[in-house]
Amino acid sequence: RVGGGTRGECSARKLVHLVPESSVYAPGSSGLIGLLQGPSTSPVSLKVSFKPENGSKETTRTLPATPASVVLIAATPLSPTVWESSFNCTSGEAGNGSDPMAFVQATSPPALSLLVLDVEPSDQPIQSALNTLQAQCGATVSTAQTMAKFGLSDLITDEWPKQLPVQCSL
Repeated sequence: RVGGGTRGECSARKLVHLVPESSVYAPGSSGLIGLLQGPSTSPVSLKVSFKPENGSKETTRTLPATPASVVLIAATPLSPTVWESSFNCTSGEAGNGSDPMAFVQATSPPALSLLVLDVEPSDQPIQSALNTLQAQCGATVSTAQTMAKFGLSDLITDEWPKQLPVQCSL
């Protein structure tokens, strides 16, 4: 049992794919995709999976635990691909088999998006913003400006840092 109001903090952490509102995105020739990790007092690693719809082999990457940040990933899909991201919240949250309330879980559904090949007009502003962020790999960017580019300004709370590190897994 976890006390002090921290139960489920991991699963309550924001994880946002930087894609159009439809959650369907064509990365284009750059193959660049991005996600936003919200603030956390105890960050955990991030699992990123790509499941091609044509039946090809699924690929999974585990990214290290980091505080609030923008993460850029190179992922050039060869066919429509389901992109799934989730925090590894189960580490350290083992359930008690004798607990009758063990069916209650502190996990949340993953962030899901569909990566496609055909670029739509709604993809171009996202591609442009991600390419701009790529030039900042290893540096920090303004949280407010970055989140505004992706229409996410309403997610900013006092917990968010003023600057977000840009991490690149290319």
